[in-house]
Amino acid sequence: MTYSLQAQKRSGKDASSIRAQGFVPGVVYGPDREPASVSVKATELQKIYNEAGESTLLDFTLDGEKTVKVLIQDLQYSPVKGNITHVDFRQIQMGVEMEATVELEYVGLAPAVKELSGTLSIMKDSLDVKCLPEKLVTSIQVSLDGLKTFDDAIYVKDIKLPEGVFSTEDAELLLAKVVAPLSEEAQKAMEEGNTGSIEDIKVEEKGKKEEEGAAATEK
Repeated sequence: MTYSLQAQKRSGKDASSIRAQGFVPGVVYGPDREPASVSVKATELQKIYNEAGESTLLDFTLDGEKTVKVLIQDLQYSPVKGNITHVDFRQIQMGVEMEATVELEYVGLAPAVKELSGTLSIMKDSLDVKCLPEKLVTSIQVSLDGLKTFDDAIYVKDIKLPEGVFSTEDAELLLAKVVAPLSEEAQKAMEEGNTGSIEDIKVEEKGKKEEEGAAATEK
């Protein structure tokens, strides 16, 4: 799907006035142009962002100029109302390899969750990639089918990337795994606030089991 956004040049008006009129102030920049202050309709920007996210090329037209391709590079929000207060657009050179951040979409139900009552732990929900603009995708699917035990894990190297898309992340970077359920003792400790996190408890439990095993061996 192609998304289009009309923008106006912004000059002389302060940001508060622009927002009061239903627009979001911003800037567009790139290797082929000087940075320019712009404004876009708040409703249109929000709708496009909800549907397309940050890794979809947009057809961007500024005051009747030639339409160019841009990415939503950065958004700022109001801490009170939660609405978008500023936007950065990055103009893209077609035919030239680019870098972008793409959402990771985890699909399926991990067998270790379904059959072993574990808890899915997601370490990263996006991936830094490089590709030609025409190869850029909105999201990359990651199957959870391989998480059959608590020892299984998904790393960057395990992702099947779309043709022409390459990761710029460490291949050994952990993305997801399934954590074993807590014992009753560990759950009680969490409820009483005696430990910092589930992972701390896991380490502590593992240490106790190893000590018990060593003691049994000595006997």
